[in-house]
Amino acid sequence: MYMNEFTAELIGTMFVILLGNGVVANVVLSGTKGNNSGWIVITTGWALGVFAGVVIAGPYSGAHLNPAVTIGLAIAGKFAWAKAPMFFLAQFLGAMLGALLVWLIYKDHLKVTNDPDCKAAVFCTSPAIKNTLSNLLSEVIGTFVLIFVIFYFTNPEMGVEKTPFGLGSLGALPVAFLVWGIGLSLGGTTGYAINPARDLGPRIMHYLLPIPEKGSGKWNYAWIPVVGPIIGAAIAACLFLLLKA
Repeated sequence: MYMNEFTAELIGTMFVILLGNGVVANVVLSGTKGNNSGWIVITTGWALGVFAGVVIAGPYSGAHLNPAVTIGLAIAGKFAWAKAPMFFLAQFLGAMLGALLVWLIYKDHLKVTNDPDCKAAVFCTSPAIKNTLSNLLSEVIGTFVLIFVIFYFTNPEMGVEKTPFGLGSLGALPVAFLVWGIGLSLGGTTGYAINPARDLGPRIMHYLLPIPEKGSGKWNYAWIPVVGPIIGAAIAACLFLLLKA
């Protein structure tokens, strides 16, 4: 097997979730070395997870690693709609695989953690204060910032098949800093999914995996981190096209 667009998106997304959900596990689960180390650790871990995923996938797929990125680029005419389903499948499978690896690493700590909400937090997001409209708005705005700024990373010489991240580690730095900034500034309300695959894939794994006393996956909330990022990406793409016209 060789690296192609599908495998790049799958493996890149897997690394994002492995490191991103992994840092959440390290902070919230009982008995870990990083227990209670705080939000700055979580946001930094997520930013570095995105950095790793972009470095791996960038040269092969452009490193979307997020259905919202794929949708935004397609709306803006920077990516072919015909390829979007393949990217979505790779992203969701990669997210599920990353969540599986986090479970394997932190199995013992999931067993000794009593709070089912902490166990669920390792896999999926939930609101700090449940309010459907404001929770949805948080995901819309967070993803809008992500996608709109990404458009201004664009290097026209890369062509429509590549995303704005550039190639290699230096090209991955801007998006890592962007995700870090979104987490620090806007992530406190819902946990800033800003990525349908990041939330839904691991939420499914939370449901499927044999986690002791895991409680509910809060499926009544699950649509918000899917629909919100899609809306945010669409608004960002439309605004970008309007300003570019």
